[in-house]
Amino acid sequence: MRTAVVILNWNGREWLQRFLPGVIANTPDAEVIVADNGSTDDSLAWLAATYPALRTLPLDGNHGFAGGYDRALAQVTADRYVLLNSDVEVTPGWIAALNAYLDSQPGMVACQPKVLSYRDRSRFEHAGAAGGYIDRNGYPFCRGRIFEITEPDTGQYDSDTDVFWATGACLMIDAQAFHAVGGFDEDLFAHMEEIDLCWRLRRIGKRIGYTSSATVYHVGGGALGYGSPRKTYLNFRNSLIVLTKNLHVGGLWYWLFRRLLLDGFAALKFLLEGHGAHTWQVARAHWSYFSRMPHVLRQRKELLRTERSPDLTGMYHRSIAYDRFILKWTRFTQLDREAFDQPRRSR
Repeated sequence: MRTAVVILNWNGREWLQRFLPGVIANTPDAEVIVADNGSTDDSLAWLAATYPALRTLPLDGNHGFAGGYDRALAQVTADRYVLLNSDVEVTPGWIAALNAYLDSQPGMVACQPKVLSYRDRSRFEHAGAAGGYIDRNGYPFCRGRIFEITEPDTGQYDSDTDVFWATGACLMIDAQAFHAVGGFDEDLFAHMEEIDLCWRLRRIGKRIGYTSSATVYHVGGGALGYGSPRKTYLNFRNSLIVLTKNLHVGGLWYWLFRRLLLDGFAALKFLLEGHGAHTWQVARAHWSYFSRMPHVLRQRKELLRTERSPDLTGMYHRSIAYDRFILKWTRFTQLDREAFDQPRRSR
């Protein structure tokens, strides 16, 4: 099984200098490649001087996470890819553990390790934690992270399991499966592209998994900080796009109307907390979404036409926003377990 670890870099010389040596040292059985997304810092010069034998893939501009990886992986020959953020510290045996887990799971084409915080190594990290889920309104959350709240890791999520989506911060994926569904949706640019990818894989009957047998430590926000208004824009816009493309329910417009109302409450919350710039980004996200609506609906129609044997178990058929902000639930273990066990028909 030939595995390639592909790190997508954009002006991240600092992260490469800090974490690339550990990736190389702890990845003896896979090829390590750095794809550069049109960096304007000295990343490429540093790589050439420090690791002249390391394969690099210079791209012709910043195509975002989605477009950057689509272009890079088109140039990589491997059975499995590992997409790895440049601000991730890996641990000994991580690749072997991920490969062994996928080998043992028929029908599973992608998985992630346990993702802990680099800054507080006793807690889960926001991007992925112990595997991702999504609620009926399109809001993502994780075992170990609900909205902004991350849990301490006490071994409570050490059970390997199927999940709805796996994080793009450290994602092992079967190369054939990745290309079979067309890779990432480049319209998303960055944020939620891995959720869209995993959702499309599940629509053709594939499984996505999490294993605690491998652990990585993620800084988070390496390219775009968690408090960035630009991040708010991309998250709200892309969430609506992904929901419209993939939601398997009748009455799509009713569901979207409810989601837009929830976004309105989120925008008001930003404003009342003194984050007016984020309120404006929610409005911009909605404007951009509606301008793309005809294209997104065409994508939805095509996905409905080509799906087969969709496996959508793991979607949370409640509002995670209600559970977090009204019921004050902050741990995954507090959620209604029965709400994960209501599979919906694809059409």
